[in-house]
Amino acid sequence: MLDRLAGNTALKAELGAALRTGRLPHAVLLVGEAGCGTGFAARCLAADYLYPQGGPHAEAVLKQEDTECLVLRGEGASGQIPVKRVREMREAIQHSALSTDAAGRVLFIYGAQNLNGSSANAMLKIIEEPPEGVLFLLTATSAATVLPTIRSRCAAYTIAPVPAEECAALLRQEGLPAPLAEELAFVYEGHIGTALRAYREADVRGALAQAKDLCGFAAQNDTYRALALLTKYERDREGFLSLLWQLDQVCSAVLRRPDYGQRQCGGLRPDAAAVILRAGAEARRAVAANGNLRLIVALLAARIA
Repeated sequence: MLDRLAGNTALKAELGAALRTGRLPHAVLLVGEAGCGTGFAARCLAADYLYPQGGPHAEAVLKQEDTECLVLRGEGASGQIPVKRVREMREAIQHSALSTDAAGRVLFIYGAQNLNGSSANAMLKIIEEPPEGVLFLLTATSAATVLPTIRSRCAAYTIAPVPAEECAALLRQEGLPAPLAEELAFVYEGHIGTALRAYREADVRGALAQAKDLCGFAAQNDTYRALALLTKYERDREGFLSLLWQLDQVCSAVLRRPDYGQRQCGGLRPDAAAVILRAGAEARRAVAANGNLRLIVALLAARIA
């Protein structure tokens, strides 16, 4: 299943060799920017570990449907992994019977940076004395964001984005029209997971479209329409942050390829894109400081258009 992971040839060879020789560490941390495919890579590795011969059970692992896989991820507004859930998983691993079809059991910890002090300490107890056959697969956007007590118990590997050309080819295999596949691969710089979300998920697709519209209004110095678009986010903090993130991607794309601004962003030029990037960064800082969202939105409109 590791062969299905895009790019990352050296990484796949190293992990594949570790699996074949029985030298895979019992705790693996896969690190990569959001959208690089760390979660998918973890499931590919889990499938090969649990079901070396492949088959329906291995496919079920990729679909997150296999019973030998347990999952921990952040919850609630804080996004942290609660200690209660860690203890529940510890009990499940230690006291439930293994399937006769599987080579072991896997515990996924998606977003290991979201383990707080208490939940990390609870996790350490089981990582340091793992039950026979249990593989811990952790993902994180950066190794530095994972608590040192957890990070030091794991073998860390980095998942890299793929070249834009390869990303576009993979997106076409997923059913995207060729022009859209090429655009998303370019805008998101080979982060195939992010590109697929922009195609499949309405909220992400909408935020990208609005970011491009906003760039067009900025190019036309149309403060009125920029403000009209942005006022929709006066009470939607998360939606506004999502829009700002997409705005960063679009403006970065214009800086890398000026003709993208002409074709897709209403004629936005690189100098104007740089202004938007600075204004967006200021808006993000103001949101993080719990500033008045209505005022932040109005200032952003005035600064970019």
